[in-house]
Amino acid sequence: MMDLNQINELFDRYIKPQTFPVALKLCKSGDEMPERVKLPVRDLGYQVTICQAIGMSRRYGWTLAVSHDDQCCIGGALAMGFVSKAPQGFPFPPDKQIEAGKYSHLLIAPITRAAFEPDLVVLYGNSAQVMRLSHSVVMGPVQDVVSARGAGMADCGDILTTAGGECRFILPSGGDRVYGSTQDNEVLFAIPGASVEAVAKGLEDTHNMGFRYPVLTDMRHRPALAPFLEIPEGK
Repeated sequence: MMDLNQINELFDRYIKPQTFPVALKLCKSGDEMPERVKLPVRDLGYQVTICQAIGMSRRYGWTLAVSHDDQCCIGGALAMGFVSKAPQGFPFPPDKQIEAGKYSHLLIAPITRAAFEPDLVVLYGNSAQVMRLSHSVVMGPVQDVVSARGAGMADCGDILTTAGGECRFILPSGGDRVYGSTQDNEVLFAIPGASVEAVAKGLEDTHNMGFRYPVLTDMRHRPALAPFLEIPEGK
């Protein structure tokens, strides 16, 4: 099993995320649940959306497992394959859907508390932090492209279908902003489980190449001052 605490240390050192990076696992049965896990209906008393569950994990530090009965959004149900077909008139792209009936739960935890091997890891950050993650893919050990999902709808599907594929830059959807508490300055970066260690190592490698977060600005020169700020001659 990968050392998720060490990976988190690299994320903290090189991009300083303001919320917990989260590990996600697609589970085929309830037998894959860890001992300490919150099931929304059982433990919270209400259903949630997938983006809301991710938001709870990354902000509260909770480990949650979401089943068909624990979530209330048709978009999330389609993304997870809990429902096989979109209702008539509901615009949900097929490429955002996991095979129907394949999984029973989505397990979500901050990576430092994940007692499981993740299928993918998701980070929320500003554009500069996500730029650094992109550097770590393109110029690090992965040496691959970063695909982009910019539709701004059903980002749960964009996140979940990352497993086993390429790293993705994802524009948050309207639902994630309303129900997941995603802020205006935040975008997403999703990493397939098989690439997580290499991406974390890529952050270190590209940092050593000279890339930084916070980004270093060029201040080592005399500024072009507005005339009224210049010191008058002879003063």
